[in-house]
Amino acid sequence: MLKDVQNEKDLRNIPLKHVGIKNLRYPIIVLDKKNKIQHTVADINMFVDLPKDFRGTHMSRFVEILNNFHFKIEPKTIKEILDDLKKSLNAQSAKIEISFPYFLKKEAPVTKIESFLEYKCGFKAYDNDKKYNFYLVVEVPVQTLCPCSKEISKYNAHNQRAKILIEVETYELIWFEELIAIAEHSASSPLYTLLKRPDEKHVTENAYENPKFVEDVARDVALKLKEDKRIKWFKVEVESYESIHTHNAYACVDSLTL
Repeated sequence: MLKDVQNEKDLRNIPLKHVGIKNLRYPIIVLDKKNKIQHTVADINMFVDLPKDFRGTHMSRFVEILNNFHFKIEPKTIKEILDDLKKSLNAQSAKIEISFPYFLKKEAPVTKIESFLEYKCGFKAYDNDKKYNFYLVVEVPVQTLCPCSKEISKYNAHNQRAKILIEVETYELIWFEELIAIAEHSASSPLYTLLKRPDEKHVTENAYENPKFVEDVARDVALKLKEDKRIKWFKVEVESYESIHTHNAYACVDSLTL
């Protein structure tokens, strides 16, 4: 028998809130609204609490438990993963963070040529004996065009890529696609992977006719999320990679401030 060092008694009398593994690259299968499932590769963080009298946790068990679910990751299985973590590691609480590229096929606005666009999606969940919290996360690339620049400039207005990060806690199922649509409709313009000249003309002119600060985008997203009765809590962050500044522009709102 090999000595179990992790289970040695620790006399420093300090409990740890989170111990576990970070940045595990792992193949997963997630639900896709149109195609039912989508295969992707995730970055996964998994943690449990550690009582004050245990020296360490058993790191191998985190991956062993994940393996038991045969790569399928969805809200139901995430709760089961956390339950198994607590049971296997004698923990009172467990936490998981999963982030992965999620691809949707998207039509160009004029020519209707299709191409895939990558979004960054994920899940977060925390479970203890008293409460379970589960969150959906999407990060959506968009375009913003500055209203001030348009107003004061004779010829044009500066525009740039931006990203919208939405995190929600819900009462029932919401698809990534729904949150992505809210984000894209709240920006000056969506982004596309493949555009021909007629498409470029449309996107450029559409953004010019729809100028927005990051503050505008954050508020417009928040209004749409607030109207959705399936959403219990939300947070919105908008960051614009400014084209005429060396810094980024940023705005944030969550439902507790409304």
